[in-house]
Amino acid sequence: MRFSIFPLQGAVLYPGLQLPLHIFEPRYRAMVSDALARDRRIAMIQPQAPGEGVPLFTIGCVGRIGEVEALEDGRFNIVLEGESRFRILRELDVATPFRQVDGELISDPEYQALSAIERASFEQEARRFADAQGYSVDWSSVARLDDVSLINGVSQIAPFDAAAKQALLEAPDLATRCELLVQLMQFFSRRDSDDDGRVTLQ
Repeated sequence: MRFSIFPLQGAVLYPGLQLPLHIFEPRYRAMVSDALARDRRIAMIQPQAPGEGVPLFTIGCVGRIGEVEALEDGRFNIVLEGESRFRILRELDVATPFRQVDGELISDPEYQALSAIERASFEQEARRFADAQGYSVDWSSVARLDDVSLINGVSQIAPFDAAAKQALLEAPDLATRCELLVQLMQFFSRRDSDDDGRVTLQ
């Protein structure tokens, strides 16, 4: 399958979740216009380093443009709704200003759930992590989330660096992602944060 890709370091999308984006660069404005004229789909992927034309990580997430606000100067505010993880097979040689790849969708299990012990362990570590970072969390709302929304949601917004976020995205199943997330929160809590407040696995 051909995907138009939006390489953005530190930004990941998960199936079933949303990612708001402000599109201002001309090439990505062209990409959004192209997507709106076709199937409204854009694939989010992280570059492995800053810069133009750099190698990409192998796994990202295809999203469908839901909400869209077209501004008078050509910029867009969009909300991308995650549909499926995908794997890059090869990058295509294209004339468009935005990069395109040939990729395959990754089929995640339809139903995934944590054990009661895994869920309790995660929530305990999340509370400790939130308190240490000074985050205000509505824990009653957290308790009502299903396991997938909780683990993927925290993985998407957590203040980790690109490598950590990529490792979470590439986790093969929910239990593995949950375990890695707990390890990252513990690691982050044990060390002094960098100036930008991100934990790094470099």
